[in-house]
Amino acid sequence: MVRGSRGFTLIEMLVVIALVGVLSSIAVASYRHARLRGAETTAIGTLDSINKAQFAYMQTCGNQRFAPTLLSLGVPVPGSGTAFLSPDLTQSDPLTKGGYLITMTGTEIVDASPTCTGATPISGYQVTADPLTPGFSGTRYFGTNVERVIFEDEVTFTGNMPETGAPEHGREIK
Repeated sequence: MVRGSRGFTLIEMLVVIALVGVLSSIAVASYRHARLRGAETTAIGTLDSINKAQFAYMQTCGNQRFAPTLLSLGVPVPGSGTAFLSPDLTQSDPLTKGGYLITMTGTEIVDASPTCTGATPISGYQVTADPLTPGFSGTRYFGTNVERVIFEDEVTFTGNMPETGAPEHGREIK
């Protein structure tokens, strides 16, 4: 008595395994790209938040001057109890967020009176965002300054981002 075979052959199983492998490799590549773009979007959003916080600080608390550190943007304003920047962005200075290192520097004013939060103000600032692991956590570098325009490039803005005006390299993000 011969039974009818209704199973898969070895060749059919190998073809299915190969197709699963190809689809998995495409999915992993797409995931990596999406994760990289997500980290870059987080860096851009962080720089935008810092710019907005610095502008609000200048207008309300800094006597037309800026906060010296990210930590000082997290100090609540006396009387209102709210800070200029959210707590997740004022944990440290420099700040690590979304695979990027966010660094803010500025020119200190020597004889300036303290701001409403007690910080010594700065006349201008620049903020840079560099990927912690270039190529993995991000491929683009970002920088911004007093003019609140965010720039991007394939090389870092750290050390060469002016406090006002456009940097010598990079392009504006629109």
